[in-house]
Amino acid sequence: MSFVSLLMVIVPFSPPLGSSDGQGRILQRFPEKDWEDNPFPQGIELFCQPNGWQLYTERQPPAFFVAVLTDINSERHYCACFTFWEEVDNSQPQKSLSSEADEDDDSGILQPAQLFAPKSLVLVSRLDHTDVFRNCLGLIYTVHIDGLNVQLENLIGNLLTCVIPIAGGSQPDQDEKEESLRTITLGAGDRQVIQTPITDSLPVSGCSVAQLFRQLGIINVLYLFCAALTEHKILFLSSSYHRLTDACRALLAIMFPLKYSFTYVPILPGKLLEVLSTPTPFIIGVNSFFRSETQELLDVIIADLDGGTVTIPECVHISLLPDPLLHQTQTALSMVLDPELEIADHAFPQGSTQPSSPKIQDKEIRAVFLWLFAQLFQGYRWCLHIIRIHPEPVIRFHKAAFLGQRSLTEDDFLMKVLDGMAFAGFVSERGPPYRAIDLFDDLIANEVERIRLEEGNPHKMMNHVKELAEHLFKNENPYPAVAMHKVQRPSEGSHLQLHQMIFPHLDEVTVQLFIDHAAAKLRSAPPAVKVEKNCMVPSGPPLGAIVDRNGNVLANSARRLEVVRNCITYIFENKMLEAKKLLPAVLRALKGRAARQCLTQELNLHVQQNRAVLDDQQFDYVVRMMNCTLQDCSHMDEYGIAAALLPLVTAFCRKLGAGITQFAYSCVQEHTVWTNMQFWEAMFYSDVQNHIRALYIEVSEHELPSPDQGELVEEDKCALEIASEQRRLWPTLSKEKQQELIQKEESTVFSQAIHYANRMSYLLLPLDTSKNRLLRSSGLGDVESVSNSYVTNSIAGSMAESYDTESGFEDAETSDVANSVVRFINRFVDKVCNESGVTNEHLKALHTMIPDIVQMHIETLDAVHRESKRLPPIQKPKLLRPALLAGEELMMDGLRVYLIADGREEATGVLGGPPLLPAEGAIFLTTYRLIFKGTPSDPLVAEQVVTRSFPVASLTKEKKISISLQMDQFIQEGLQLRSCTFQLMKIAFDEEVASDLAEVFRKHIHKLRYPQHVRGTFAFTVGQSSKLVVEHKHKEKNQSLNSWQTNELFHGLKSGVLTMGRMNHSTTTLSKNLMKNAKKTIGRQYVTRKKYTPPTWENRGSIQSQVDEDEISVSEEVDQSSLTMSSTIKSSDRQTMSNVVERACCRDYQRLGLGTLSNSLTRSKNEPFRISTVNRMYTVCRSYPGLLIVPQSIPDSTIQRISRCYRQNRFPVVCWRNSRTKAVLLRSAGLHGKGVAGFFKSPNAPSAGPSQADSISLEQEKYLHAIISSMPSYSDTSGRNTLSGFTSAHMSSSGKWGSIRVSGRISSYNPDIGTRLAGKDSPQANGGPSETHFLRQQRAHLYIIGDKSQLKGAKQDSFQQWEVVPIEVFDVRQVKTSFKKLMKACVPSSSSLDSNMTFYRCLEESEWMCLLHKVLQVSVLVVELLDTGSSVMVSLEDGWDITTQVVSLVQLLSDPYYRTFDGFRLLVEKEWLSFGHRFSHRGAQTMTSQSSGFTPVFLQFLDCVHQIHLQFPMEFEFSQYYLKFLAYHYVSNRFRTFLLDSDYERIELGVMYEEKGERKNPQVYKSVWDNIDRLNKKTPIFFNYMFSPEDGEVLKPYSCISNLKVWEFYTEETLSEGPSYDWELIHGRPETTEEAERQDTSAPKSQRKIIWPCYDNKSKVEPDAITKLFQELQSLEVELGQVSEKWKDTWDKIKATQRTETKLEHRHTLSTSLLMSSNLSHHRRVNLQESGVGSSLNLTLDTESSSTSTPSGSMVGGRPSTSTLYSQFQTTESEHRSFEGILYKKGALLKPWKPRWFVLDKTKHQLRYYENRQDKDCKGVIDLAEVESVTPGTPTMGAPKAIDEKAFFDLKTTKRFYNFCAQDSHNAQLWIDSIQSCLSDA
Repeated sequence: MSFVSLLMVIVPFSPPLGSSDGQGRILQRFPEKDWEDNPFPQGIELFCQPNGWQLYTERQPPAFFVAVLTDINSERHYCACFTFWEEVDNSQPQKSLSSEADEDDDSGILQPAQLFAPKSLVLVSRLDHTDVFRNCLGLIYTVHIDGLNVQLENLIGNLLTCVIPIAGGSQPDQDEKEESLRTITLGAGDRQVIQTPITDSLPVSGCSVAQLFRQLGIINVLYLFCAALTEHKILFLSSSYHRLTDACRALLAIMFPLKYSFTYVPILPGKLLEVLSTPTPFIIGVNSFFRSETQELLDVIIADLDGGTVTIPECVHISLLPDPLLHQTQTALSMVLDPELEIADHAFPQGSTQPSSPKIQDKEIRAVFLWLFAQLFQGYRWCLHIIRIHPEPVIRFHKAAFLGQRSLTEDDFLMKVLDGMAFAGFVSERGPPYRAIDLFDDLIANEVERIRLEEGNPHKMMNHVKELAEHLFKNENPYPAVAMHKVQRPSEGSHLQLHQMIFPHLDEVTVQLFIDHAAAKLRSAPPAVKVEKNCMVPSGPPLGAIVDRNGNVLANSARRLEVVRNCITYIFENKMLEAKKLLPAVLRALKGRAARQCLTQELNLHVQQNRAVLDDQQFDYVVRMMNCTLQDCSHMDEYGIAAALLPLVTAFCRKLGAGITQFAYSCVQEHTVWTNMQFWEAMFYSDVQNHIRALYIEVSEHELPSPDQGELVEEDKCALEIASEQRRLWPTLSKEKQQELIQKEESTVFSQAIHYANRMSYLLLPLDTSKNRLLRSSGLGDVESVSNSYVTNSIAGSMAESYDTESGFEDAETSDVANSVVRFINRFVDKVCNESGVTNEHLKALHTMIPDIVQMHIETLDAVHRESKRLPPIQKPKLLRPALLAGEELMMDGLRVYLIADGREEATGVLGGPPLLPAEGAIFLTTYRLIFKGTPSDPLVAEQVVTRSFPVASLTKEKKISISLQMDQFIQEGLQLRSCTFQLMKIAFDEEVASDLAEVFRKHIHKLRYPQHVRGTFAFTVGQSSKLVVEHKHKEKNQSLNSWQTNELFHGLKSGVLTMGRMNHSTTTLSKNLMKNAKKTIGRQYVTRKKYTPPTWENRGSIQSQVDEDEISVSEEVDQSSLTMSSTIKSSDRQTMSNVVERACCRDYQRLGLGTLSNSLTRSKNEPFRISTVNRMYTVCRSYPGLLIVPQSIPDSTIQRISRCYRQNRFPVVCWRNSRTKAVLLRSAGLHGKGVAGFFKSPNAPSAGPSQADSISLEQEKYLHAIISSMPSYSDTSGRNTLSGFTSAHMSSSGKWGSIRVSGRISSYNPDIGTRLAGKDSPQANGGPSETHFLRQQRAHLYIIGDKSQLKGAKQDSFQQWEVVPIEVFDVRQVKTSFKKLMKACVPSSSSLDSNMTFYRCLEESEWMCLLHKVLQVSVLVVELLDTGSSVMVSLEDGWDITTQVVSLVQLLSDPYYRTFDGFRLLVEKEWLSFGHRFSHRGAQTMTSQSSGFTPVFLQFLDCVHQIHLQFPMEFEFSQYYLKFLAYHYVSNRFRTFLLDSDYERIELGVMYEEKGERKNPQVYKSVWDNIDRLNKKTPIFFNYMFSPEDGEVLKPYSCISNLKVWEFYTEETLSEGPSYDWELIHGRPETTEEAERQDTSAPKSQRKIIWPCYDNKSKVEPDAITKLFQELQSLEVELGQVSEKWKDTWDKIKATQRTETKLEHRHTLSTSLLMSSNLSHHRRVNLQESGVGSSLNLTLDTESSSTSTPSGSMVGGRPSTSTLYSQFQTTESEHRSFEGILYKKGALLKPWKPRWFVLDKTKHQLRYYENRQDKDCKGVIDLAEVESVTPGTPTMGAPKAIDEKAFFDLKTTKRFYNFCAQDSHNAQLWIDSIQSCLSDA
């Protein structure tokens, strides 16, 4: 082969000075005509001066580099460029220079005296021998510069005619001739040996790899390596061209055995920089001169060789090597490059370990990468499919099998490498089984086991690396000991000579003669043919033998595989019952790969002659197992499971009728693997390979003389081995034989293509082709697309256009399904047939055949589908009917669905126990609820019933989902329904539910969820036939009540609070306007009230009668200014009006002493407040109640004006007064913008005149002054209290913190709490805001808490009596967002894959706890202010959200009354209902409020109450369940209580007061309070047994987030019965099972019961001790036939008894008290546990003492005062009196007999005695443990007279002898027996 193909001399053509715009031009080229096989490389001039041709003022030293050009055939040409500088001949370029000079004269540039131009000698070769190129060009230059006596033409002629041997030379002991061939000389006394590599395929790298690692470092080069393999763009920057070429060469060398097939330009000229914008990958080198122009490249990895950096853009993600390999490679490279690192820390290092020489180091690094590729690609040859052997081998790689067997399916790097172009080239180059082999083939074949052993041992690995490096070095340098090189070099400094010769023009003729002479000599010489050392390529150990890296080859136990085998055996032996038992275990086992493979093998055994006919049951089971197996297969089918099942699905079948057979494939189509083109290709190639192999085994059998041996030999051979043998024999075969083999192979491929067209149509055409059920799959739309969701019955139909077939079949119904399947199969056939060399005629025949195949299959399927419909349906579980409430009706019959597990893991069996979900059953839609009722799919728990339900009104989100589950049938679609009662239903409709029915179901839900009007809600429609909800028209915005509504309004006098005269019957039809009614009825009158006696709140029943008597009389004192409508009213026409005002407000005002209204004539003017009727017709403020508490001195007209300053006209009104300090709590909305301006206007500011705004502002001040003056502290002579004046007074005020760590709390307490509300945070024990600098030095009488954002810029007037405290509050949008996140945290829709997103992290991100903390924080501080005597006005937002929360909590904390049943009801009715919290709007209860979304402000309040309840469990009469009940029903719409937004709306709708006689159904309660009252009489479920309040107790809970707990309401679930808040449904049923258990006493029953937290109702199956006693008591009463007593009566009796006994026996002794104090205790703890059988439980639960018993003994508590703070428990003896009475006792020596009151205490095992029965101080104790005997005694001296002798008895203890005397012998015997029984019990 010619060494050099071309040599040129290139000079610049007209280059301007210092500019790079010049061009090069070729002076001479040799040879002048191109060689036949070497076209002239275009554009070579650009590459000689990549920075541009330019002139220099100084002579530069000669330069040399090699550029690489790639021609159109991907052949690389190496252009060695030798450049030197010559002085420009002044005459030659004078024209251009002078012309330039003329132009540039003006700019003042002087032309230099001497210029130097570059001249390049370029040598082009196909071979890469850099050093030889440098030497040859250098020699030519040396001869020229030093003027040696050698003709340049001779040198060039010799160079061009050098012929070097082909690669693959012999070993070093070659003969002289070969050596002389490898030695070249140019005829100038030079001599060079060309080192031709032994193996041509191994790259030559010199030192370039080692240099690249030195320049960039290990990590950077590994990044570049991975980037190049995964096809990224790589750009090298350096100021040296030679280094750019070396770096690119090095990167390619370490990629071996892969070859880079994209753009490769080691040196890119500046003029071609736009190439960098190409979209394809590249490896390019650019001079650093152009660095600035590379900065804008966004997707290019830039490696700066000079700076040693690699810059990876943000948008580029480089997949790195899989982890263990990456680490091992880094370690190995480190040991090669820096061997001293390992021993750097050794105290006595063993000698110096220097790194190898660069050339050796270079090969060692390459050896590491070779070792790496051997690991990556080990076993690759076992995944090659040979699909043609002749005429040329055609080989395909089975990527999925390779990844599956290597367990690397998830590895991103390897996936990209296998998909890349380089690997495709690798397969086509190294795939053929018969070829020359190199070092890599040897490594893969023979060293796999060695490599595996070296993985954990770096030193063994290094030994291997050194061996490989030696091979590589020998390959590159095969002749180390040849004769010395001899090359002339120019003399030192010759290039700096002043006058140098110009490089002469060479004589072309002389050179051409040389070339022609050499060519003639070559033609006469014999051709040099490289000896092909072809052989069979060894495959290495099979992949199965390679243990994958993680070591978990098979994770399945043998037992599981045994179960699979047994089940299949039972199925085919028709033992269906046995099979049914094992089936669930089999389906679970099939999650494992080994079990899936086992299944395919076992099923194969039952196929005879490609067919296995089954009965229906067998068929059903086999199909289920197949589906389960395929379900866990990925679309790639990396483990070959789908491939193994493919022949089976066409084998198993069942007979449906005469001549009609259904095959298994029609039931297993729902898997993405069938839509993956790559799967079908791999299957096709695999089958073709098997048939080709069989073809040649048959051929060899016929030809071999001894067939027996032949069989043995050939049968064991794999396809590649046979192919290798055939390729070896191919040249020896005759042309006819060759042609015959080609035809046989081609027809084999063709027949397989037809077979696969059939197979694909089987699996792609749905059973019901007329019904395009699942054409939503994208599987067939795009060959490469892979869908991850299983679809139901067809994978066809995703393409819109139809296929134009030539077939005669045409069916309009099925054309779209058929066409898409035809298109898919056609694409497949085109691809595989083109690759495997099928002739065009055969291909056309296939295209004609495919539509016919598909159409015939469709016709077959139609018959199968018809018959399959006639099959009896599979037995499905019976649908269970849910129990319904009275008045609740079904809207739709139950739809069969599956309830799917969501993100909560309790029911799925993940946390232990069998999975309750998924469950099969039905979903029912009623007028009130959505109910799922069914049974778990898992047969182990199939007898359980699963119920999940929630009110329709609580639905917050509904969305369609597609669900795939392993069930008996396929599922079409699903719904996800989320409720704000913290419930989620993921349901999947059964196939029997038509999709239109599912749509009807959704529409019904929406209609029920968002009725047109509130009258459409369940609370109003209950009991009516509600199949159709009446739609009300929208009313005008400001309308008032119409006549019908007003009739409703004035309906019931019985339940009225206020009666105003008598109603005239003639005016029943009232006018339309409520205001007119008001004018006619009340006119402008003051309302006065008779003396009211507050009822005792103990007895709820007595309230009604007393309230009924309460009347308001009307006086004629009217204020004319309040007249809004003129009309004259006769007093005789006055009508009475009832129920205008809500009862709760009035009752509470009177209780607080705010609303005492006497007759108008005698009304006391001393009372600071009055009840105003200014809003009686809701004209001032729609959302306020009718009666309001305002200061006595403020007339109604002022109120009307003031109200305009506040949002929604919600002006400040009093809602509570502290009974001790007389401070009041006011509520209002925030001020309007103008109101704020007026409010803070300085009184001294100049003003043009008294405007209306000024007057309103003054009236506001007057209003606030009136409130302040009502406070007793204001009227003190001392004026305002100073700080010191009240600190000591109020530090000891009664208050209870949620912990016993009181001291720490008080120390941080600052009396000026108002300033603390303005709040910068500081560490407070309570989590309250800290104090900032003081705004004032004295405490204000009134603190106004307002929104910081509103009060910006407001200045505080130091002379005012009030202080404005700006605080930051959250708005309702935050609540809404927070609640959504809270729901997703507590009830996630699916299990989170992100390990960071735990429950607590999601809870934190929801910020729900932060919102609770803020509300509690503000509330606690308001409580402090009120408790210290300052009044507070809460004036936030519109006054109906956060304001309501704060004022409600303040009252709850401050006033113990609100912590009772009646009080809490009153609080909610007053603050939430009467004062107009927008329940309908915030709850999105109707169509109009749907867009506003659900905002749970009231739920937030209940959560705050729950937090307080947790910290103070003894202060609340109601239990936690009571709060959950309200939380559930305030959104359920079962009751009317929480509907509508204000009293005005309730009166307008006629629902403010219900008549008692109106209730048609006794079970239907319209008010939640009535329902609670009724339930409370039946059951103690709402009652808190720990209730033991202290008088006037003020609670101050901790509000820090760390002190708050997640409410159980959010997380608990009871799958056994659904939510327990519809109490009648769960507890109203007779519990037959429990009765049956009680009766069946014949067999011994276990007392153990398993409780599932998510299934059982814990409070029901494991009740607390007291509830258990109540239940036992009730069952005993039933047993004895007694009338059952109400639980409350029983409880009150126990309390009364205990109270009297406690009073008799109470005393305080430290000796017997049990002190329970703990620093972690937040309350008085009362441990209520279930006591053991036979033990008694006595209770004292009054304000003086509290006690309880536990199984281990007794813990009795008495609390003398608040100061104990829940931490001290005083023992009383009242509960331990087993036997008591009077006994005479003989005193000690010389002491008389005395009567004493003796008490026998079995619990404490004592006999105590007292002076008398009333005495509390124990006189003495006899410990029964010390008693030795009790015997009848005899009277002793001084004994009582006239008493029977048998009444005496003696007691002997270890210490002394006691003489006792009872009243008579009977009593004495009782005492003896009692003491004896105590002793025996012990």
